[in-house]
Amino acid sequence: MSPEAVEQERLAVERAWTDRSRLAEPSVREAVETVIARLDRGELRVAEPDASGKWTCHGWLQQAILLYFAIRGVEKIEAGPFEYHDKIPLKKGFDRAGVRVVPPGVVRYGAFLEPQVVLMPGYVNIGARVGARTMVDTWATVGSCAQVGSDCHLSGGVGIGGVLEPPGARPVIVEDGVFVGSRVVVVEGMHVERECVIGSGVVLTASTVILDVTGPEQVEYRGRVPARSVVIPGVRTKRFPAGEFGIPCALIIGKRSEATDRKVSLNAALRDFGVAV
Repeated sequence: MSPEAVEQERLAVERAWTDRSRLAEPSVREAVETVIARLDRGELRVAEPDASGKWTCHGWLQQAILLYFAIRGVEKIEAGPFEYHDKIPLKKGFDRAGVRVVPPGVVRYGAFLEPQVVLMPGYVNIGARVGARTMVDTWATVGSCAQVGSDCHLSGGVGIGGVLEPPGARPVIVEDGVFVGSRVVVVEGMHVERECVIGSGVVLTASTVILDVTGPEQVEYRGRVPARSVVIPGVRTKRFPAGEFGIPCALIIGKRSEATDRKVSLNAALRDFGVAV
């Protein structure tokens, strides 16, 4: 994959995004198809960190996915006893990739799973990326363009939200070593930094107030969970004209110990802080 070829594909996608009539040109359609194939192989990714850990979203890849929907027709897809009717084919080649997928787990073409990922009967959408050795447990979903790191565990029923529009909007980012408890919802471009523990039932949105209550005074975050935080659901009181009511929030009640490895630290977090997973 040469940088020059990718640059030509980017220009073709951006021009077609501005002028949809260009989708009638075979070279443009080929460029869109090639970009999605590169996403499927992991050669490109919708969002990625630089050496300093700062994440950048490549909005033109989201444009390419939307254009791919435009040029695809709905067709019947058969997979063993299962039948689907959709525009996007199913991802293939899990044996060669060293990925385990348990029926009826589904990965859409254009998503990328690194080696030793385990997908139970869950779902990974187009443009998403899941890192090596991560477990996507039963009925967990990874939305379009979401970025999930290595050595993570998405417990049963976790909902990792997706985003395609507007192109350039940051997807959900879950960094390496994160444990996400059952029925957690993470949406709207939330950034969960490395090695956090998110307790069952936590809802994280762009507007969710995240309160670190480990010190003498609370510290407020929005849009991100700091690295190694242990988080549980919380409620804070807010006064309305009709009275005082509890508003959902998330509470940081501790940090995973730097003195232990990930496995021991996770167990310690669950034991010491009583986090339900």
